[in-house]
Amino acid sequence: MRGEKSRGLVKSGFEKAKNVGVFVRESTGLVKTVSFFEAVSLNISDMSAGAALATIGFTMLLFTTVSGMNLVYGSLIAFAISIPQIIVYSMMNKRVPRTGGDYIWISRIFGGLFGGSLSFMGYSLETLAYLALIALSTVFAIGAVGVALGYSGMLSLALPGNISGSSPALQFIIAAVIFAALIMVNIFRPKAGYRLVAVSIVIGILVLLLSIGVLLYAGRPGVESYINSLTGEGLNMTYAQIASSYHGSSFNLSTTLLLIPFFAIFVYPWINASPAVSSEIKGKKALKWGVPVASVFVMLLVTGAFATMYYVGGYGFITAALSNSNLVNNFSFNFWTLAMGVSHSWILSLIIGLGWIIWSFAILAYGIIVFSRYIFAQAFDRFLPEKLAYVSHRFGSPVAAHLFDLVLTVALIGAAAFIYGPFSSLYGAVAAAMIYFAFVGVAAVIYGIRNERGRSRTYLAVSGALMALVFAYITYQFFAYSNVWGGNYLAYGYIVASFIAGVILYSVSKWRNAKKGVDISMAFKEIPPE
Repeated sequence: MRGEKSRGLVKSGFEKAKNVGVFVRESTGLVKTVSFFEAVSLNISDMSAGAALATIGFTMLLFTTVSGMNLVYGSLIAFAISIPQIIVYSMMNKRVPRTGGDYIWISRIFGGLFGGSLSFMGYSLETLAYLALIALSTVFAIGAVGVALGYSGMLSLALPGNISGSSPALQFIIAAVIFAALIMVNIFRPKAGYRLVAVSIVIGILVLLLSIGVLLYAGRPGVESYINSLTGEGLNMTYAQIASSYHGSSFNLSTTLLLIPFFAIFVYPWINASPAVSSEIKGKKALKWGVPVASVFVMLLVTGAFATMYYVGGYGFITAALSNSNLVNNFSFNFWTLAMGVSHSWILSLIIGLGWIIWSFAILAYGIIVFSRYIFAQAFDRFLPEKLAYVSHRFGSPVAAHLFDLVLTVALIGAAAFIYGPFSSLYGAVAAAMIYFAFVGVAAVIYGIRNERGRSRTYLAVSGALMALVFAYITYQFFAYSNVWGGNYLAYGYIVASFIAGVILYSVSKWRNAKKGVDISMAFKEIPPE
């Protein structure tokens, strides 16, 4: 209740669990083993900088015009409009540090039926679509690295399924095997899962910085030499011809704003990873600083990488190259392959390529951990079947939640690979998260007005309102430009079906538990135990 503190943390604003019987058990069974470094690493992995630098070409091919589309300014704008969300998550994470993070906040404000269903749609099942997209992206990375190293036969792995010469069946098998292996790690060695994220992201960051250094050392002559060398391998334009084919300005606000959903898909909104495991975090420092530290760091990485591309290649060339279907599809042109190409060293190219692939592994590894915590939290409230809240006494991991993740994600990988070939086919499903984040902002406003005083009340209410407006705008862009952002029956049907499934699951659970004398709606008026 108001004024009551939870283990020395600030006021929660919600009542602590009094009637423990409404929850599956008296404690989660999860252990406080996550360090500050691991919490920040989890958030950095969540923000998927490596994948964004790899997939920008596939995205820019979809636009009817790229005139004035500036990636550096787009990144800075996307970061700027994410600041209200950073404030909301930092403040709420300190007040309600529980497994499931924003699921707990939004379901306690809006109730289990609406709030729980929003979270089930907007993060839990949306994450599976995103993990399927990243799993396929990992296979594309493996193929692209192979091609860049001279193994042209691996091009079939680097091409999206709708491009002639791709191999959807092999892509599906490799993606599914990689994902299943990571699931097994998190089931049998959950601590190793956290360490895998931390180690992978450190390697990814170091290799990204190495790649920036390689590009700066090579400079414009290195870029020209690399591109001109591709003309003998099937590229029908030289560096000079590609650069001269661009005739627009270096910045146009309206076309740059069209990139905001791209950054929303991969980078800046995804700061909810450490809040989702906050009950497992050791110490208060990570609760307070985990989100802002990761956000600023990733902004510097992404913006710096795109700025380096412009500096060494020239804005006109980079913009034209990233929207050149021959260069992007047949030579996998992106930040990583450009750095590999200008290095003129097989060993250095191999290191950069492995760093790119490892970054993709880090994204998958984070997603597996965070998804399982959302599903676990929802099952702990009895919103989902209680078996999904089972934690293995032997391994200390939510086994059922991980297996649920495995089955559905592999199915989505197959759907994207075989039915909807374009890489962007799963982009549209991310609109569910944009809708969800908008309501998290609204929940923050309500929480702030009800439970805060003074400056904290103003900061939380104003930041929540701005956050809601930002995500309403991004949601509009997703649907207004559906031809770019994956508007198809797979993506939109997945969003609608996810929300309906949440409503049905809650209704069935409420009915079944009522027969046992348990009113599950009471769970959404209390903070669950740790």
